[in-house]
Amino acid sequence: MFTFNHYNYNVLDLEKSMEFYAQALGLHEVRRKEAEDGSWKLVYLGDGKSDFQLELTWLRERKEPYNLGENEFHLAFVADDFEKAHQQHEKMGCICFENPEMGIYFINDPDNYWLEILPPHMGK
Repeated sequence: MFTFNHYNYNVLDLEKSMEFYAQALGLHEVRRKEAEDGSWKLVYLGDGKSDFQLELTWLRERKEPYNLGENEFHLAFVADDFEKAHQQHEKMGCICFENPEMGIYFINDPDNYWLEILPPHMGK
């Protein structure tokens, strides 16, 4: 038997990514690990409701954007207030794809990872 623990995204600018996830999704740091020589940092973000965490990995030597291929993967979040979330993401300018027929949309983070936003009735 296995239990979900966390999912990882590698990021170029850790502070910028942490600010984005706090503002866009209300995720905040729950723990951190750092190399003694400062070559890497792992920051785990949580939503304060579930045990699932998003791990952001920063590598000091990495300067070029990560190759996300066709970016055909994503994390999904259920918005308690879908309309309010959509308004917030519109203001932030981070909506990258909308599917009105399905009633969902996607936002992208500073490294272009896609995050699906679902209304409450689709979260179950």
